[in-house]
Amino acid sequence: MAEIKVNCFVVGMVQTNFYFIYREGSSETIVFDPADLGDRLYEELTKRGLKVRAIFLTHAHFDHIWGLDDLKEKTGAPVYACIHEKRVCESPQINQSIMMGRPCVVSPDIYLEDNEEVTVAGITLKTLHTPGHTEGSCAYYIEDGHILISGDTLFEGSVGRSDFPTGDSETLLESIRTRLYTLPEDTTVFSGHGNTTTIGYEKKHNWFVRA
Repeated sequence: MAEIKVNCFVVGMVQTNFYFIYREGSSETIVFDPADLGDRLYEELTKRGLKVRAIFLTHAHFDHIWGLDDLKEKTGAPVYACIHEKRVCESPQINQSIMMGRPCVVSPDIYLEDNEEVTVAGITLKTLHTPGHTEGSCAYYIEDGHILISGDTLFEGSVGRSDFPTGDSETLLESIRTRLYTLPEDTTVFSGHGNTTTIGYEKKHNWFVRA
């Protein structure tokens, strides 16, 4: 089976990573966290000959959803999120968008349960509920290629903040230890902001989690 390619555009006011992944040679892609400028994202993907088959949210903070409606309108692709994130999706107060001057709510088409698997565009993803950054934060693990889209739960040498509504620092660390650190050490971590890393590297060097 063809290799899975992971590409990224950095979008929006806080430099959010918008990922699009596809199998080499395929025109079908799945995307994660359209942070802003959904129409521009659509144009760039179209230039590359890619058709969006699904949009996945790791969580519903403003800097991960502002481009969602425009991208969905252009592509008609269904939107997926963790079932526990429903309250954050539906509240501009909780998702912080109203505080940033652009109130926004989103309505995912499909809510996923913890450990639920979905196959789109020839790629199978497993939903890992990782509360702590928000109550419904999740990561998506792709066993074929050992790929993890971690959202704002785990970063290179750091962890996501937990001081926004529904966040909790101890819950966040427990999510990393019990859900993410149990993955293969060669798993590449594609975070919501910043650089990529690996599970093995973070287990050895991320003092936030080791503390």
